[in-house]
Amino acid sequence: MRIRATVAVATGALALSALAVPATQAAPAENRPGVPSYGSATHQGSAAAPKGNARAAAVAPVISKAVVNGGKPIVVGTTAVKKVSVSVTASHPAGIADADAIIWIGSSLDDPDSFGFGAPGAFKCTAASATTSTCTQTIEVDPLWLINSDSKTWNVGAWALSNDGYSVQNDKFAKTNLQRLSKITVNAAPEPVKKGGTITVTGKLSRANWETGTYMGYATQSVQLQFRKKTSTTYSTIKTVKTSSTGTLKTTTKATVDGYWRWNFAGTSTTPAVIPAGDFVDVK
Repeated sequence: MRIRATVAVATGALALSALAVPATQAAPAENRPGVPSYGSATHQGSAAAPKGNARAAAVAPVISKAVVNGGKPIVVGTTAVKKVSVSVTASHPAGIADADAIIWIGSSLDDPDSFGFGAPGAFKCTAASATTSTCTQTIEVDPLWLINSDSKTWNVGAWALSNDGYSVQNDKFAKTNLQRLSKITVNAAPEPVKKGGTITVTGKLSRANWETGTYMGYATQSVQLQFRKKTSTTYSTIKTVKTSSTGTLKTTTKATVDGYWRWNFAGTSTTPAVIPAGDFVDVK
């Protein structure tokens, strides 16, 4: 029996749909639209700001927290737009009227080689007190604009506006990680097998290739072969196997009792952990 496990991703609307990209491959890096404007650059007309201008001054709001995707890595596949939550918590004596945030990579927002994603809609601010609010929205990450080297740490830019029109912006307030969605398969054979007989366990570890829009084998990665008895709920590690240059896995072992076999990939900084459902082998 062949089993495949996939780290789940969410679908969503394409924030940059006006910039057409072939559905089967990523946009070339030189054609990416750069870092989207946010904060003071896009909120000059805020109703809370005196005379239509957001002012930055000594009495500026204080941002205490900016969190993307609940603090977890953003895992992106090959086609689906990933919608992730973003929240900005800020305080000011007059209270908080609005907030904004982006995620981005590069040397500065003005660098044409920098790139990022923003929150396309208005933030919803919920007051915790007269002075402090947490404002939330979603950021949409589209794999069609990603290249494989984007699987790394990104900056989180945050902006907040007070009820009396003072603003603060920090383009590198926090960090978040972007990862390439991983998949793994497992197959244990023959089935059934005689007690004490040899079985061969195979599989493949792959991850999203954002530049081709496909899943490619993840080479030379350590993956644990694990087993649990039919009567147990706990897996034990039998051995560690490295993937081939194309991401395939293969090993042999003895089967002495009925049970389930699986691979367990612990993940890396660029690729999340993944475990398939176990493949059952009946021992006669």
